Amino acid sequence: MKLSFLGAAGEVTGSCLRVDHDQGAFLVDCGMFQGGSAADIKNRRALDFDLTGIDFVLLTHAHLDHCGLVPRLVALGYKGPILATPATLDLLGILLLDAGHIQEKEAEWALRKARNRRARKGAEMMPLYTVEQARVSLGRLRAVPYETDFRPGPGVSCRFREAGHILGSAVIEIDVGEGARARRLVVSGDIGQPLRPLLRDPAYVERADVLCVESTYGNRAHRALDATLAELVGAIRHTLIERGGNVIIPSFAVGRTQEILFVLCDLVRCGRLDPLKVVIDSPMASAVTALTLRHRELWDDETRALHAWSEANPGRFDVRFVQDLEESMALNEVRGGLVIISASGMCDAGRIRHHLRHNLGRSECAILIVGFQAAGTLGRRLVDGARQVTLFGERVPVRAKIHTIGGLSAHADQPALLDWMAHFKQAPKHTFVVHGEPLGAQALADAIHQRLGWTQPIVPEPGLGYEIP
Repeated sequence: MKLSFLGAAGEVTGSCLRVDHDQGAFLVDCGMFQGGSAADIKNRRALDFDLTGIDFVLLTHAHLDHCGLVPRLVALGYKGPILATPATLDLLGILLLDAGHIQEKEAEWALRKARNRRARKGAEMMPLYTVEQARVSLGRLRAVPYETDFRPGPGVSCRFREAGHILGSAVIEIDVGEGARARRLVVSGDIGQPLRPLLRDPAYVERADVLCVESTYGNRAHRALDATLAELVGAIRHTLIERGGNVIIPSFAVGRTQEILFVLCDLVRCGRLDPLKVVIDSPMASAVTALTLRHRELWDDETRALHAWSEANPGRFDVRFVQDLEESMALNEVRGGLVIISASGMCDAGRIRHHLRHNLGRSECAILIVGFQAAGTLGRRLVDGARQVTLFGERVPVRAKIHTIGGLSAHADQPALLDWMAHFKQAPKHTFVVHGEPLGAQALADAIHQRLGWTQPIVPEPGLGYEIP
């Protein structure tokens, strides 16, 4: 068996693992590279190999950095099945069409800009994929429930386990080969932080010969939840009541928005916040929230109880979902009193950029950063203390208070990752640390070796093949 890490090696985005074995080859995830000037080039080169040799694709979850190149994969000629949990497939029906729309709009903008400069760059102005190509790719999707053994191709048996990261997210157990040559490969995908709202905790895995584990927060521990909630309450009360401004929350439409809604609603229920007016300004986030309400079988007990309270106390937690663009633009005329949650979560696209444009320069407002911000993104620049940023070609001063609420992350921190791995009955023979920036990945690799006593894990090089005997 040979593993080739085609993305998320020494970086957080572009997850794609190729596995070659005696009877064929398959991919785990097919993610988009995000953030930085090189992302578009990486995405266009990412699938530059013979796709006819790939028997099937497994997806861990429906975040673009794990599934965003699926339409391009199919458009380039892949004809096999793409397997994921039912909730992940439901999310992909929303997410991939939206991503295709964004790709088309960005290509139109690039072409317009090039015409104004009387320059052309050929392929770089073509969309990575179109809405129609995204729609076609949905026909390759196949649903498999959690905790169900299935055989997606010759010599391979798999099972999806709960990852606790977003709705439908999975750790994948993959048995490759048979008899004495059989090896169990476990791919963590993104592991959720335990004891967090909305979803069930990650399932523990007991055995692996080969483990690929994420390391998004591999070099840090999240702030304690009590302290995180206290900071959140303080920021919202100070902004809405004392300063009279707006609270702007850039948030991933899938997973993070729904978790933030849970947290805010619970704070109102407990009396720590006065009744709130919350606006969800993201058509995708609105659709995903509706989908989350339909998948109640995946909720934890606390979420069920909170939803019952919300229905019994209408008006205490006032949530409005904004769809059309005119209504979204009208929000920028409101000078205070709103909590606006909008995508994208790293501030690099979507309606959040408009809200930042109108609120970043106002000292009475606050920007709450509640998720990971990849290197090269606008969100990362805000976290790193930028004094001014460029939005729609204009320089915008940063006068609003920037709060980084790291304790709400949907990714497990280093202690949680080590605890999850400590439940393996025996150390895997080979461990690869992926989906982390270099410092985070190496820190987790060292901690695994020093604290768990495992053979020193490998932080793989992108594109390099690793033979597993």
